[in-house]
Amino acid sequence: MEMVAADIPLREYRPRQRLTLPEHFVSSARFPAVDAHTHLGRWLSAWVGREGSFLVEDADEFLAAMAAYNVHGFVNLDGRWGEELRANLDRFDARYPGRFATFCHVDWSLIPDGPQALVDNLADSVAAGAAGVKVWKDLGLAVEDADGTLVLPDDPRLDPMWTAAGELGVPIWWHTADPQAFFDPVDERNEFLELLNIRPDWAFHGPRFPTFERLMEAMEAVVSGHPDTTFVAVHAGNYAENLGWVDRMLATYPNLNIDIAARISQLGRQPRAARQLCLRHPDRVLFGTDEVPHTGETYPTHFRFLETADECFAHTDDDPPLFGRWTISGLDLPDDVLRKVYGDNARRLVPRLGGQPSESESA
Repeated sequence: MEMVAADIPLREYRPRQRLTLPEHFVSSARFPAVDAHTHLGRWLSAWVGREGSFLVEDADEFLAAMAAYNVHGFVNLDGRWGEELRANLDRFDARYPGRFATFCHVDWSLIPDGPQALVDNLADSVAAGAAGVKVWKDLGLAVEDADGTLVLPDDPRLDPMWTAAGELGVPIWWHTADPQAFFDPVDERNEFLELLNIRPDWAFHGPRFPTFERLMEAMEAVVSGHPDTTFVAVHAGNYAENLGWVDRMLATYPNLNIDIAARISQLGRQPRAARQLCLRHPDRVLFGTDEVPHTGETYPTHFRFLETADECFAHTDDDPPLFGRWTISGLDLPDDVLRKVYGDNARRLVPRLGGQPSESESA
């Protein structure tokens, strides 16, 4: 009699899925696409062992490779400010009009200097050519005041900066908090236990940090308090675990939009809710990937997720899948919604990307 395996550590458990289901490989986007969430500069280069190097070394080769996926425009979120911003603008936006839109960051080290210092920093970046603003999760989780306390997004000293973005006509791509489980105890009940054991710096549970709910409240306070400023709450509204909350936000605040970057693992395990969200708000959802480094290798999975009704497929090639030990199902979005999600919405919010590829490029 064959022995039954016992006492296998969970980290070694790799069950094979034995379902037989329709499968579709989608090699290119159905409509010309804009990736509204990319990292092409030097800001995150240390994450992949290339500190100080542009993550896109040859823009000509990059554009040709991405055109094969029918992706022709890119929001580059790595501009920072000052000379780093100018280096990104010179490398991408100036050389390839219509294809790249580089966003700046705000220099939070200026907070002790007062609100006007932040406004001036932003205005200088926009004058230099920044197409928008990237606000990262460090605001609320790492940016410190002069006394060492964390600065939250709804700090009144930031109000003039949020207002200035609207007056300057630039949208804000905003990543606040992180997946909800990153704020839970790192124990046997945490659905990202494996990931957080590898990246303990992504664990935000404890008195040092605000709660996830507090950061969501701060985001809503800022969005509601600055109706003339356009926001894109990235990563599925920063709350992919609660699409009812995201739906309420989109229904309540016409200045708010979302992207799907780095969240198809979450969205694809609730495909009916995710599909309904896109159908209810087709003008407010943007395609994006947040792939670092940006090779395009995740595009076919994203296209399959958006375009097909396939069920129960892997959201990543990683083994194990650190962003969730589950499979996802496709949204099967109608063409009129796909056109908007893939590109029209991003081109409207970022006019610099308004150019359409030629028929030969998008074929």
